Amino acid sequence: MSDPYETTEAHLDRLLGRALNSFDLPDPLVERLGTALAHSSSLYTTHRSPATGAWRESHRHTYLLADGGSVSLWELAYRQESDRAVRYEVFASRAEIRPAVVRLFGEAPAEAALDPAPLPGDAEPGRDPAGLSALFAAADRCRREYTVEESADHARRVLRRAENADRPGAQVAARLRSAYGHRITQAFGTRASLPGGRDAGFSLYEHAFVLLDGAEVSLWEVEHTATPDGRHMCEVYESEEAARGAMRLRARVR
Repeated sequence: MSDPYETTEAHLDRLLGRALNSFDLPDPLVERLGTALAHSSSLYTTHRSPATGAWRESHRHTYLLADGGSVSLWELAYRQESDRAVRYEVFASRAEIRPAVVRLFGEAPAEAALDPAPLPGDAEPGRDPAGLSALFAAADRCRREYTVEESADHARRVLRRAENADRPGAQVAARLRSAYGHRITQAFGTRASLPGGRDAGFSLYEHAFVLLDGAEVSLWEVEHTATPDGRHMCEVYESEEAARGAMRLRARVR
């Protein structure tokens, strides 16, 4: 997920600096990335094994370049069984993630339920003459990418950790039992000064689900520390409007 306060240069330095295999990226690609003006990041797939503690996530990082082109890097973050360290590898194409997962975990990764429409940077070394606005407009227009991985259980966990009294009820929970794909997107993140002078953090996430009947349902999760003792709290709502309204209220009354 993108940090709205991180510069593109800092983001790229962090990405390449933590990757165990960044030296495998083609030199011409790394040189082009040095001219990046803007970036957008998103979670692509996620897989967790509670029994062993192993997990992995793949992320897509898309960069708009000074020459008008754009490129994407694909990052694999993972923790292997009996290993507490989180490790990272980065690749020039999505196709390279599959053999990496087979090498590390001995299994092929689950594919997204819906294959996304191509974004600028999918075909290298092609060039896209569109500017920054076109890059992010294309990202907004593309079809959602859903991960097929214990989605109904993910919905159950999101609802279970909600502490607000007006959280989605039994009807929504029952409908989400048929979820077979999901996607997590950070929609907002900031820190706010509360009336008492204390700062609190606010983050808003959309948990989007695709159901067996083809319908799409979203849960909007607010994570914040605007509590009397500053502890972390989660609230879940059925609409973005309700979630943002709750954040505004918490920022005023705590």
